[in-house]
Amino acid sequence: MAQIGIKATYMRGGTSKGVFFRADSLPSNVEELDRILLRVIGSPDPYGQQIDGMGGATSSTSKVVIVGPSSREDCDVDYRFGQVAIDRPVVDWSGNCGNLTSAVGPFAIAQGFLDAPRNGIATVRIWQANINAKIVAYVPMRDGAVVEEGEFELDGVTFPAAEIKIEFLDPSGDGGDEGGSMFPTSSALDTLDVPGVGPVELTMINAGNPAIFVDASALGLKGNELQRDVNGNAELLRKAEAIRSHAAVHMGLAMSAEEATNLRPHTPKLAFVAKPLSYVSSSGKEVDAATLDINARIFSMGKLHHAMTGTGAVAIAVAAAIPGTLVNRLVPDSTGSINFGHPSGSLEVGAEARQYNGNWTVTKAIMSRSARRLMEGFVYVSSSVREQ
Repeated sequence: MAQIGIKATYMRGGTSKGVFFRADSLPSNVEELDRILLRVIGSPDPYGQQIDGMGGATSSTSKVVIVGPSSREDCDVDYRFGQVAIDRPVVDWSGNCGNLTSAVGPFAIAQGFLDAPRNGIATVRIWQANINAKIVAYVPMRDGAVVEEGEFELDGVTFPAAEIKIEFLDPSGDGGDEGGSMFPTSSALDTLDVPGVGPVELTMINAGNPAIFVDASALGLKGNELQRDVNGNAELLRKAEAIRSHAAVHMGLAMSAEEATNLRPHTPKLAFVAKPLSYVSSSGKEVDAATLDINARIFSMGKLHHAMTGTGAVAIAVAAAIPGTLVNRLVPDSTGSINFGHPSGSLEVGAEARQYNGNWTVTKAIMSRSARRLMEGFVYVSSSVREQ
């Protein structure tokens, strides 16, 4: 069979990488679309390496993004994100990638989807179609082109780059197209009896993506662990997935724990938090507990993330701002900005919260990321993929 080429851009956004496509370069048929994207990334791969595709064999590098002109008057572009499973034929469209969100603005400008200023800051209004949320990215411009080089440093990314500020508007929203409120159980703190685990205290929240927070001690951890301390422990990973999958059912996101594990591996995300402890990051950098408000770690696609997902950071900021959550219990005097430690270093993120008629709402969450084009050209798949 002959191969067909599809125009694409390979981009880093935050601490993730993904293959970016124009919406008009891909078929609208969902089954055909998923087949093509799986083949582009190199999944499913029983070897777990994605050698015959563009994926990098981690949850942070097995990603696809589709961007096109927006169908909404208040936005410039529509953005869809797909988390591609490595060892299964699954593209999970249930949530957003906060890290790759930082690359959407630069990609949209390069594709001519909006008029950007020749110099200064381009404001890109993004509609995140997975979760029905509006995001605004502020992209630096010089001489008519996106500025990619700069001095902004992001733990988890080796080289400095230009800073891109991102605002997640109404990050608690309505929980995306599945409906629900900021707290799907109407409570900021619950205790869930998880089969094979026992009672677990947790906060289940819709913020950026659906997320679940537990205390590190619930997993027998201290909160300052690195990937090597977690990802080789099969029993610990089983326990984490049991909590995540059963919480997904209580959040109304899956009919059963088995469905959450098999068909919805991307969201909700499970994170564990703790009072800060010092540690040495994965790069060898000393992280001093005195500089942190909390320690936080998050699981992504069944493994501990090497840094922190962008939407996980948003959820941390939102949960820290709302009294009664497990995160707020660790930082009861939070003033809207929180600095947390993750395996690659630390990150500061903020959220604006207010109380109205006894209910807390969050108007925006704010963080900085960077993005860079890595490659432009064509990705190739067998023509038989389209003919199946």
